[in-house]
Amino acid sequence: MSERPTRIGIQLQPQHADYPQIRDAVARAEDAGVDIIFTWDHFFPLTGDPDGKHFECWTVLGAWAEQTSRAEIAALVTCNSYRNPDLLADMARTVDHISGGRLVLGIGSGWAGRDYEEYGYEFGTRGSRLDDLAEALPRIERRFEELNPRPTRKIPMLIGGQGEKKTLRLVAKHADIWHSFADLPSLRHKLGVLDEHCAAVGRDRSEIEISVGVNARGRDGQPIGPPDEKADALHDAGARLFTMGVGGPDYDLGGLERWIAWRDQRNA
Repeated sequence: MSERPTRIGIQLQPQHADYPQIRDAVARAEDAGVDIIFTWDHFFPLTGDPDGKHFECWTVLGAWAEQTSRAEIAALVTCNSYRNPDLLADMARTVDHISGGRLVLGIGSGWAGRDYEEYGYEFGTRGSRLDDLAEALPRIERRFEELNPRPTRKIPMLIGGQGEKKTLRLVAKHADIWHSFADLPSLRHKLGVLDEHCAAVGRDRSEIEISVGVNARGRDGQPIGPPDEKADALHDAGARLFTMGVGGPDYDLGGLERWIAWRDQRNA
């Protein structure tokens, strides 16, 4: 398999902003040259005022599908618990068609207790939520094959999470992209575990794109950069998709330029 290109993602967190501010951030991110624009799948803000402004994931993705023309779009990640798997497959297929084949289906088992409590979903346990995800993934894949029309392409599946026994086994079986927030030592270790799961299911781990979360800004709020030292080490370990997150209302993309320049240098 040829060398995967290095890619840059941005998660535009749909919190503490009016929708025109989100729409403007999407336009700026695509114009800057990001490869993929993420939202997230929650019902309340995760930082700042817990009752602040917030927008729903898949409605936003439908709008982004029409607004954008080049970048891929996705949730980082959608919560399996919030939608019937067959319905989720239909929603993903629909956004895939609206976007002209640019949707990535990011999915995970879920964790935000308030979302579950206030919207009436059974929270269960971490183990039960992972078991539900394991049951849902084949249903989603089957439904893709049964829909009319089918997706425009094999919709890439991104699975988020770091659990070594269950999550990484699901990654080996189903994922086109694996996303984690692991630091360098942890990433190296987790990739070793993923190698074992891939071998057990007869899959080459090189088929899976490795995605990591990175910070565009330091604790002082200033842009981190150039990102060479940290990013190069993660790249050498196997990461190829580097994603940073920013929130509203300003959606400051000041740290993004350096990451895109680094990407272009890596891909030259």
